[in-house]
Amino acid sequence: MRKSRFTEAQIMGVLRQVEGGMALADVCREHAISVATFYKWRSKYGGMDASMIADMKVMEEENRRLKKMFAELGMQNELLKEALGKK
Repeated sequence: MRKSRFTEAQIMGVLRQVEGGMALADVCREHAISVATFYKWRSKYGGMDASMIADMKVMEEENRRLKKMFAELGMQNELLKEALGKK
């Protein structure tokens, strides 16, 4: 997955600038982002504070680890079924 140029703290700063009353076009131009990027960030991070973002990152990492573990167990299960089926 591609890494963002912006940290979560910077994204929260951009969102707060618009919430504070600055024009959306001006904020996007200042930070060199598109309006679509702003709305994507707002849908993902809107209403969150720094601690919630940190918790979300921890949960995403745990979810990634569990998905990997599930895939490995599924492969092992298929290999065992093949091995027992051939006898």
